[in-house]
Amino acid sequence: MNVLIVDDDPLICKSLALMLAKEPDIQVIGAAYDGRQAIEMCETNPPDLVLMDIRMPEVDGIQATRLLKKLYPRVRVMMLTTFKDKPNIERALKAGADGYLLKTDPMADIAAKLRILAHGAAVMDSEALKTLTSTHVSSLELLTPRERSIVELVTQGMTNKEIAQHLFLSEGTVRNVLSVVMDKLNVKNRTQLGLAALGREGTANPPSSTCI
Repeated sequence: MNVLIVDDDPLICKSLALMLAKEPDIQVIGAAYDGRQAIEMCETNPPDLVLMDIRMPEVDGIQATRLLKKLYPRVRVMMLTTFKDKPNIERALKAGADGYLLKTDPMADIAAKLRILAHGAAVMDSEALKTLTSTHVSSLELLTPRERSIVELVTQGMTNKEIAQHLFLSEGTVRNVLSVVMDKLNVKNRTQLGLAALGREGTANPPSSTCI
């Protein structure tokens, strides 16, 4: 897995690069110090995953994420930031971020969370999750039993193919149902959909991060 680190603090970039260099399956291909530089680097060598800060000069992490997901939709973006307020979290997710972690998370855990993200599941810091879990609660009552079953499997990290096999449906049917569900809940991706479902469940004692 090739990773690009994007942060305007050189010390943080260096620390992350040194930590990730210890992982045999992760290769840091570079560091960018603002969103504009990150986009330029992706043009020449698109990574598998971008570890993205929010507040940066020139082009911030939100703007960079929005453009990167438009240009390179297969590139996964993990936000790594100090901000845990609802506006920044919502802006990041709406921009297309696939995961959201805080810089207060133990450094040793980041590599494992990047692997989870790279395999298709979203990773959400529990503190950030708490600020969003009340947003979509009432909306989930609009779903049919089949729709709720599919959403539940999405929160378990299943792909459309795995959901189809589990429920004895065609993969096309699963895609169509998820499209309808996202319209009903006014969410744009699987990360936001998972957050809506987890908010309804209301975990009392969440772990340090949640995989969706």
